[in-house]
Amino acid sequence: MNLIGEYLRARRELIRPEDVGLPDNGHRRVPGLRRDELAMLSGISTEYYTRLEQGRDRRPSPQVLDAIARALGLDEDATAHLHALGTPQEPRRRRPARVRPGVQPLLDAWHNTPAYVQGPFQDVLAANRLAVALSPVFTPGSNILRSVLLDPTSQESLPDWQNRVGSLVAALRVMAGPDVNDPRLTDLVGELSVKSDLFRRLWSRHDAKPHPGGGVHRLRNPLVGDLELHYEKFAVTGADRQLLVVYRAEPGSPSADALTLLGSLPEESTPRRPHTTDRSAPRSHARPAH
Repeated sequence: MNLIGEYLRARRELIRPEDVGLPDNGHRRVPGLRRDELAMLSGISTEYYTRLEQGRDRRPSPQVLDAIARALGLDEDATAHLHALGTPQEPRRRRPARVRPGVQPLLDAWHNTPAYVQGPFQDVLAANRLAVALSPVFTPGSNILRSVLLDPTSQESLPDWQNRVGSLVAALRVMAGPDVNDPRLTDLVGELSVKSDLFRRLWSRHDAKPHPGGGVHRLRNPLVGDLELHYEKFAVTGADRQLLVVYRAEPGSPSADALTLLGSLPEESTPRRPHTTDRSAPRSHARPAH
């Protein structure tokens, strides 16, 4: 599989000639830049760039990759992704997507703090009760990207879900890196490509940007209304690309009051999405790890 060639071609086709100071006579047969134009902007020969894009040269130097990244206008994250694709790596050892035994009790001890753990491909591996009550997106056994794209109940809990999809897809691309043959990833991408025009369009762009370490999410809960919550993400040490995601509300804010109310409600009164909605999730994710 020619990963670097697919990435370069996708990024090249997104650039308009006039954006890089080249004339556009309106008679182009392909979108974006031609190979010879990108090669010229990068300071390398057209022949060499063609070999690189066609996958006939799989060991480009860091200097060449940096030059191409500058010509494409890639930011720091996208440049790092390009280097990852252009650097031969040992196949990643696949481990079962499970959380350590001590993680679930830790989550359960945070009665007033929604928190969950997600795997490298955005599968929810574990969550506490308040996170599940907050949004069905965080139900253990579901996949966040799949839920946001395909599940109407999850979309209702995220007022800006369409704005989030692009960042989720770009984060999935970074997490996958060169390891695109992972069965879980291929199953997920295959399903979403069939079922979602939006996913197909975004995935074909090859945007690559890691998960932000923190920020603000706006959520809508049918029982307590709209909430504005801050979140932080932490890498789980000793695990394969797992992230711990923790939410909090500003003290004294309406969102803090809503979160307190939600946590005080009986568990049976909070709506949950059936696990069967996400049939693509690994069976080992079907319930929180204990």
